[in-house]
Amino acid sequence: MAVPWRRCWRSKSGAAVLMDWCSGFSRRAFTRALLIGRESAASREMLIRQGLSYNLDKAMSVIRHRNRYLYPSQRVPCCSIHSDAKLKDPFSLVQNDLQNLYEDIKKELFVSKAELKSLCDYYFDGKGKAFRPMIVVLMARACNVHSNKEGVLLPAQRSIAMISEMIHTASLVHDDVIDDSDTRRGKHTINQVWGERKAILAGDFILSVASMALARIGNNAVVSVLSQVIEDLVRGEFMQLGSKENENERFKHYLEKTFKKTASLIANSCKAVSILVNSDPEVHEIAYQYGRNVGIAFQLVDDVLDFTSCAKHLGKPSAADLKLGLATGPVLFACQQFPELHSMIMRHFSSDGDVDRAWHYVLKSDGVAQTNYLAQRYCQEAIRQISRLRPSTERDALIRLTEMVLSRDK
Repeated sequence: MAVPWRRCWRSKSGAAVLMDWCSGFSRRAFTRALLIGRESAASREMLIRQGLSYNLDKAMSVIRHRNRYLYPSQRVPCCSIHSDAKLKDPFSLVQNDLQNLYEDIKKELFVSKAELKSLCDYYFDGKGKAFRPMIVVLMARACNVHSNKEGVLLPAQRSIAMISEMIHTASLVHDDVIDDSDTRRGKHTINQVWGERKAILAGDFILSVASMALARIGNNAVVSVLSQVIEDLVRGEFMQLGSKENENERFKHYLEKTFKKTASLIANSCKAVSILVNSDPEVHEIAYQYGRNVGIAFQLVDDVLDFTSCAKHLGKPSAADLKLGLATGPVLFACQQFPELHSMIMRHFSSDGDVDRAWHYVLKSDGVAQTNYLAQRYCQEAIRQISRLRPSTERDALIRLTEMVLSRDK
């Protein structure tokens, strides 16, 4: 059997104990899911999803009695879910705030040169999920309510939502050049349509406009926090180019790379909107840790979908990571059951037949289920963190969002 999740999950002091306590989907249930699910991936997925649903309810009931230290005078159960939060999709709560998001981004990117404008507008076509802006807006509103203010979104907070989407899109443009990708979001990549040189320049231009928008906010702490994102993106890309010979260091390397390339943007954007409305470093840390844990979980699920979802759903070729020579969570877990993968990982799946063999090893192993479970643990920690804020519809929507992260299929 693959190495248990606890070898990959590292936490301090009593956090791990609390998360075990809050977890309705225990390690015993996880083992059961693996055993009866060997014959049927659907059975295994069903149990994991059921475990998540149970876990959310159980975690909320536990936190209801335990998380009072940020507002000790508050007697209202801190994790009771509003009825409308149960019914409403988190996207619907921020619909008005994000209604003209892409049009406003296009205005920021306005240039007189028609070709450059076409390149910059290419991915801002309104067909994206706007996942990052949605989290940023929900976090902003939740922090505003927590800080004894109305939940009205501040203009600077909305600007951060725009900036986060611009930084994310610029990183996609550059990633597609590095990976020589030919499809993204169901259409040809910028580098395929206009060439690599122009794609690089377009990504640089989007980043520069995002930096100018950031400077206009006029808050040095916010500038510092979001500048860290760009540094992390570069460092993460360099980490992705290498791999660790030592198997024990490999998973740590993978999770750190995942944070820098994916979760840092969400974590620091959440922290930035909290800074604008609250001076308490503990609130900043709550916002940051929620974004960090959800961001890592999001990428873990993305890595699973590379093995379990069809290319049509993903909007890009499946097994893309293997073809790029990347060993993601499912492969690293599978390596414990199939040591043959070790040599393939070290040569980045470059020999003939490596990709196909690795693909089959992963599907025969518990790698997918283990990665899904690890993502669930990160979402549990995100729930624990965000539940420390005062009750609000937006805070509960952020809790609901963790379930959406784990259950998405594209």
